[in-house]
Amino acid sequence: MFIPITKNEIEKLGWDQPDIILVSGDAYIDSPNIGVAVIGKILLGAGYKVVLIPQPDIESDKDITRFGEPKLFWGVSGGSVDSMVANYTAVKKFRKSDDNTPGGYNNKRPDRASIKYTNLIRTYYKNTKPIVLGGIEASLRRITHYDYWSNKIRKSILFNAKADYLIYGMADKAILKFADKLKQKQDPKSVRGLCYISKVKQKKYIDLPSFAEVQKNKEKFQKMFDLFYHNNDPITAKGLMQLTDNRYLIQNPPEYFLTQEELDKVYEIDFERKPHPAYKTRGKIKALDTIQFSMPIARGCYGECNFCAIAMHEGKTVRWRSEKSIVKSVTQMVKHDNWKGNISDLCSPTANMYGFECIKKLNQGSCEDKRCVVPSVCKTLGVSHRRFIGLLKMLRKIDGVKRVFVSSGIRYDLIDYDKKFGDEFTKELVGNHVSGQLKIAPEHTENNILKIMGKPGNKSLLKFVNKFYQHSKLVNKKQYITYYFIAAHPGCNLNDMKSMKEYVRKNLSINPEQVQIFTPTPSTYSSMMYYTGINPFNGKEVFVERDAFQKTKQKEVLVQKIRYK
Repeated sequence: MFIPITKNEIEKLGWDQPDIILVSGDAYIDSPNIGVAVIGKILLGAGYKVVLIPQPDIESDKDITRFGEPKLFWGVSGGSVDSMVANYTAVKKFRKSDDNTPGGYNNKRPDRASIKYTNLIRTYYKNTKPIVLGGIEASLRRITHYDYWSNKIRKSILFNAKADYLIYGMADKAILKFADKLKQKQDPKSVRGLCYISKVKQKKYIDLPSFAEVQKNKEKFQKMFDLFYHNNDPITAKGLMQLTDNRYLIQNPPEYFLTQEELDKVYEIDFERKPHPAYKTRGKIKALDTIQFSMPIARGCYGECNFCAIAMHEGKTVRWRSEKSIVKSVTQMVKHDNWKGNISDLCSPTANMYGFECIKKLNQGSCEDKRCVVPSVCKTLGVSHRRFIGLLKMLRKIDGVKRVFVSSGIRYDLIDYDKKFGDEFTKELVGNHVSGQLKIAPEHTENNILKIMGKPGNKSLLKFVNKFYQHSKLVNKKQYITYYFIAAHPGCNLNDMKSMKEYVRKNLSINPEQVQIFTPTPSTYSSMMYYTGINPFNGKEVFVERDAFQKTKQKEVLVQKIRYK
């Protein structure tokens, strides 16, 4: 079943009024890889009448008034990507294409979509039911943050959007608790994973530097972000509050992670793995090519790369589905009308983090004074590729499955660290699970920049590359590695890019093509470094390239087929 998006659909269901109306910046693909589809299906499964308004026209009432008002609440998401990232390049040029819009044209998603959609609702329904923000845009803008596109410190999105609540992170549990509270006519403010605005302080919550202080003082901004970052683990986190003008942003502690049984249940929902039929005449939705036959296997990442916001949204504790559940989902997927025999990806933030986690972290929460894999892999992490190898072999044996590809990216430093199963995993990967090209993301090659990025040094990269080509040769396959690199990250200057150019020419024998200019996105340490010009881990000044032309030049040093002197 699709979540209804038309009036005709709810009439056929006999619904006079929906309980919940979801609004999204993406076209509607019913997929386990689309957040609003997952949330909608979870709520439907709990017995709520849920409808979805995808990509509403913000210039009229024709879409937003389609279903009238909900009985319980509106749920607003900017989509699968922050709308400013979706709409602009790293040098602030407008993107003409959008993979999550029919026809591929970027003409449906407004800038600051969560704010625009909330304002649209308020325009036509002034005293409506509560509006709750969710999704990646709201989650990463839930606190005072640096906004690259305006080059300003902005308030929590709750204040600018004039919404009532915000649910952050992977909202599977929190959204059900929130809905149940409203259904029972109870105050939802006790729900974990919830943010709201209050005129008074919350007892025993950490008082962050105020918006006014942070706006004026970069050291206060750094202090605020540190407190925010280190109170993101459900086991150890305290509630947070921040004075903004004359009111407080209140952030409750994070919702507890799903158990394996709960995670299995979420991804065993019967998704259609198709766009809604209403899109048949509107053009292809390019995102479908990537996600239609990909299979979610895990959430969270203990990489904590400084430029990545996964730790602040999914968490830095890895939770994985059971092998039985994944097999069940794949067995169902092979019955799909469009199935061609290939699982395009076993998707998670990092594929080879499946099947192991630090027992101490699971019981006591994340360490405050160290990270799991940088500057070196922690001994208590329990790195082992044994279960992932077993899963790969298991999936290959399912009737109807021809190939299983690993396209999510891997951490080659973990392969190097795993002396017992690392080499076996490389052989398994190279021999059976590469579609001709394997994607990895070194991001840089110069160790001084890698350290600032929170990435491992370059030694493990060369070890993996050599093993990849050795094993490919042994199985008589012409396979290649695609490398993803970042230019103009804080700390990186033109000479660093020239050094990287020489490194990849000499050691990798390539001319890189997949190079992106660093984009400061909300709620990352790298964005904080970009704004403050200070490395928060040592307190020293760090070079930051802010000129668009010079940023582009850094990229061109790497991608052009010439050598710079």
